[in-house]
Amino acid sequence: MPLESLLPVAPFPNGIDHYALGGVLVGLGVVTIYLATAIAPGASTFLESTLSYGSSLSRLDRYRASRDWRVVFTLGIVSGAALYTLATGGGAWVTAVAPWRLLVGGVLIGVGTRLGKGCTSGHGVCGVGSASSTSFVGVLSFLLVAIVTAQLAMAAGVSP
Repeated sequence: MPLESLLPVAPFPNGIDHYALGGVLVGLGVVTIYLATAIAPGASTFLESTLSYGSSLSRLDRYRASRDWRVVFTLGIVSGAALYTLATGGGAWVTAVAPWRLLVGGVLIGVGTRLGKGCTSGHGVCGVGSASSTSFVGVLSFLLVAIVTAQLAMAAGVSP
C-alpha cells in the first residue's frame, strides 16, 4: 500500500501556521509554568486532585499541596479557549462530531489517562520534553493504538 494513500488529502486544512504557533505557545506555557512552580503542568490529575477537597482517602493526600494550583490551571485552559473563540469570532460549538460521541470519547480518555498514568498531551509535551523514557514509550503506544484504531474505524465506514 503506497504511503500517500494513508495520508489525509489535506493534512493541514487551515494552513500549517496555526499548528506551529499553537505548538510554540504550548511549549512556552509549559516552560513558564515549570520554571515558576516546578510542577509539570499536566491536566489529567485535575479530577483526582479536585476529589481531594471532599475526600479523606489517603491516596489523594499527595494532591493537597497543589490542588488549588491545578484548579486555577484547568480554569485557565477553559478560559483561554473561550477567549480565543470570542476573539476570533468562532462559534461556541465548532465541531460536527455528535455530542454522544464526544461524551463516549471523553469517558474513554479519562479511563485511559488513569491507566496510562497521564494524558497524551502531558506525556507528549511534558514527559518527552523532559526526556522521560516512560513518556517516550507512552507516546509511541498512544500513537500506534490511535493510528490502528482510526484505520479500522475508517475501514468500517465510521466518520465523524
